[in-house]
Amino acid sequence: MLQRLLFGLITVTSLTLVGCAHSPQQLSPQPKLTTQLAPVGRGQPVVVRVVDGRPSPTLGTRGGMYPETSAISVSSADVIPKLQAQAEAAVRLLGYTPTSNAMNAPTLTVTLAELKYQSPKDTMYVTEATIGATFRSDVKNGGRTYSGRYGASLDQRFGMAPNQETNTKLVSDVLSDALTRVFQDPSVGRLLGE
Repeated sequence: MLQRLLFGLITVTSLTLVGCAHSPQQLSPQPKLTTQLAPVGRGQPVVVRVVDGRPSPTLGTRGGMYPETSAISVSSADVIPKLQAQAEAAVRLLGYTPTSNAMNAPTLTVTLAELKYQSPKDTMYVTEATIGATFRSDVKNGGRTYSGRYGASLDQRFGMAPNQETNTKLVSDVLSDALTRVFQDPSVGRLLGE
């Protein structure tokens, strides 16, 4: 009887410990522009580049008792081509023609400067997270330049630890919001056409 009780206690304890550890998540966000843009160009070519300026593909951890095992990451190879496609689409909406290289054409470089995921540490369960994204834009046209920083963040509360699908949607939403702000800046569109 004592042996059965001890075995049951060990089983419950090991299940509890497993419940506190979260496995790593490799996210594949789908950023999208979230607004229409007013055209200001007349079809002029613009060189559009999107680069990853983050120091690491890791956004942060999902928290819990063992945060070192619960890293959340987004690889550059996955997200940069998607951001490039969205940036080119935005440039088209602004009335310009995106190109990979044109002599003396204005250039727009959009840098993913930061992408982070913060959850409370030293708690058994993940109950909330703050997700943030920051882009930098650098416009060059002739001798004129313009730079801006655009950020978006989201505070989300959870009833239970978020799965990969939930975190992918949250990161996608924040990236979409921050990227849209780049192209809503009237100085970006104006300088490209001067």
